[in-house]
Amino acid sequence: MSSLVQSITPRPAPARPARAWSATRIAGHVLMAMWIIAGACLVYYLASNIFSPFVQKYWGKYLEGFVVTLQIVFVSLGLGAALSVPIALARASKVALLRWPAYGYVYFFRGTPLLAQTFLIYYGAGSFRAELTDVDLWWFFRDAWYCIIFAFTLNTSAYQAEILRGAVENVSKGQWEGGRALGLTQPVIFFKIILPQALMVALRPYGNEIILMIKGSAIASIVTIYDLMGETRRAFSRSYDFQAYIWAAVFYLIAVETLRRIWDRLEAKLTRHLKR
Repeated sequence: MSSLVQSITPRPAPARPARAWSATRIAGHVLMAMWIIAGACLVYYLASNIFSPFVQKYWGKYLEGFVVTLQIVFVSLGLGAALSVPIALARASKVALLRWPAYGYVYFFRGTPLLAQTFLIYYGAGSFRAELTDVDLWWFFRDAWYCIIFAFTLNTSAYQAEILRGAVENVSKGQWEGGRALGLTQPVIFFKIILPQALMVALRPYGNEIILMIKGSAIASIVTIYDLMGETRRAFSRSYDFQAYIWAAVFYLIAVETLRRIWDRLEAKLTRHLKR
């Protein structure tokens, strides 16, 4: 009986041997400690300067620039999302006349820097002023705001098109076949069955694209847009105070971290049925 009880009683797991303090492990701990110290110093620096004359003078301008940054990002993302649907459909089409131009569009805007695209539109449009005036479009291309929205929309639509195309192709082919078996048309199958499933797959890549757009929006300051980085450059040019860029980094960090947390909650809520 005692032997039976002993056989049933679980034995404690053997203790793991202590990890040796190798040179790599020591270097990792040292680097982590340095990052923690640097972060603590940065927090102390910002806290001690929060009521400084610089902050009191430029705080309102930073908020105005931050609002402009959000406007640029979300207007461009919205227009890019609308444009990405036909581009993704053309990329996935079997018709070469649709597929290859869409491929060239995506290849160009994903393969060249956003800065170069912005300069090409903002400065390059001036070379065609007469032609643009004839077709009554010069009013659009002479305005830096419209050029930035146009450039950012074209850029993000290419990325969003690839995200959407990959997500759609990730949906099982049986979903298409099931829709056809029910007598549904192709557009109804796509927009009512395939697209909702594809968007759940694309949630994480879409979140990454928004974050990249927030950080990339600093390019707008180069073409006279007073977004967050534009106001930062103006504040630094007047004060020569290095904390101007530190506060800009804090604003960008707050925006990215807030978006990341919202996106995590949104993704968890929309995909909760997949985890059961």
